Order: sequence, then structure tokens, then C-alpha cells
Amino acid sequence: MKIGIIQHQCVKEVEKNLSHIEAGIREAAQQGAQLVVLQELHNSLYFCQTENTKNFDLAESIPGPSTEKFGALAKELNIVIVTSLFERRAPGLYHNTAVVIERDGTIAGKFRKMHIPDDPAYYEKFYFTPGDLGFHPIMTSVGCLGVQVCWDQWYPEGARLMALQGAQLLIYPTAIGYESSDTKEEQERQREAWMTVQRGHAVANGIPVIAVNRAGHEPDPSGQTKGIQFWGSSFVAGPQGEILFQAPKDDEMVAVIDVDLQRSENVRRWWPFLRDRRIEEYDGLTRRFID
Repeated sequence: MKIGIIQHQCVKEVEKNLSHIEAGIREAAQQGAQLVVLQELHNSLYFCQTENTKNFDLAESIPGPSTEKFGALAKELNIVIVTSLFERRAPGLYHNTAVVIERDGTIAGKFRKMHIPDDPAYYEKFYFTPGDLGFHPIMTSVGCLGVQVCWDQWYPEGARLMALQGAQLLIYPTAIGYESSDTKEEQERQREAWMTVQRGHAVANGIPVIAVNRAGHEPDPSGQTKGIQFWGSSFVAGPQGEILFQAPKDDEMVAVIDVDLQRSENVRRWWPFLRDRRIEEYDGLTRRFID
């Protein structure tokens, strides 16, 4: 499968972001992409740096304007698109939601972000209700996609549940970057950990991983911090964790990567982790902590 990824820097104006994204999608499709993956909350700046009720105005219904726009684009270009939207489900009820658009422009499925962080400059609990759709892959014309969102990528449980239900790819739209007060060494450790844990999901489940991150600096509207320097580094890893492609840390990029899905079958024959799981011994995983 040819997979397109679009790593870009967002600006304040939503329409400018949408135009930039559309140009990237068209470029990826022209290069032969069958599936295009976008970064987390790609329509706007990463508004979660502050807690501000006015930011809820950025949310939209699903279906809504963005799914209509990307649906028309998917149908025109005959591709599948993975989007990441700020969903307004009801007054006072909002989610961070990935939506998969099928080739015919319809919604193939959606995933509401399950793990919601609450850290300095990442005040997501103020905006997002934790997802209630579970960890279920989305079937499309190009394959079975295990889509999650950003903070979900640190948890092996979600990746495993997707794989156990037949996901052929693990896909993570992402918005993560450096805290300015950290040392260069600490910043690099964090970026490497981010890549390593996801490569581990690929290895443990024998399927490729696609992570698409934001790039560039976004200032803190409150002025209390120096903002976030998103570390880019979007990548595609194969079923043994091998890096098939990695974008730069700072620059925008549209890339199309060839991924051999048949390789997953071979890797799982060599390393039959699913066969050897001791499922009768894992009851403790459903507990917060074992005292």
C-alpha cells in the first residue's frame, strides 16, 4: 500500500490550514498515495496550551463541514483519508476525534481519543471528554485501520486490542513537542522514547505503525511559557519496528511510503507472539494497580 503523510506547521487562520492540507493531499495523491494520514487537530493551532472557553468555538459536528470537505476530496482523488477533528457532540460535550473518510467520500468510521493528558501546555482534559467508542479498527477499501490519537500511542493495551481485532496498520495522528525549559539532552530522550514505544507496538503486534506529528513552533497565547516546539519526526515503521521513513524534526513535508502488508504475515509466522500469549494469566491488566 502507498501511504501518504502530511507533516506541516499550523497557523491561526483555519482556512489557510485547510488550503495547505488540501494542497498536501493532492500532492500525495499525485504521487500515488492510496491512504493519506493527517496530523492531530490539523485545522487549527494547538489550542490546548491554555484553558479558554472561547476555543470551543473551533469544534464542529461530525458529520460536519470538515468531513464534507475531506469527503469531497477523497471522492475526487479516489483515496482514503484519516483526519483528526475537534468534535462537538452536544453542548458542553466535546471529543478529540479521528475520522476515516472512504474513497467514495463517506465516513468509514471514527475513533474518539481514549487517553486524555493534562500537563503544562497540554490541558486537554479541559476540552475533551475521554472516548467511549472503545478500541476498534475501522474497515476500509484499503485495509483494516487501527486508528488512535496521540497520547493513546504510549499505551500498549490499545495497540494490542486493535491488532487482536484484525488491524493491519496502527495509525496515530499526533501533536507533541518540546518543553522549552528542558535541556537539549532531555528533549532528545523524549523524542526518542516517543519513537521507541511505537516501534515496540509494531514489533509486539507484527504490523506497521504510522505516526504523523505537527512541526514548527506555536506560541503560548497566555505568554506564561515559551510555547511548544513540535518535534515533527513523523515516521512509518514496519512490523519488526524497522524505520521505513522518517520526516525531519523542523520542516514541513509531504511523503508517500510504500508499505508491504504481506510482510506482516511473514513476520507473525517467524515471531508468533499472538500464539504464545498467556491470556489466562492477564486478569490484573484490568486493575489500576496491584497492591
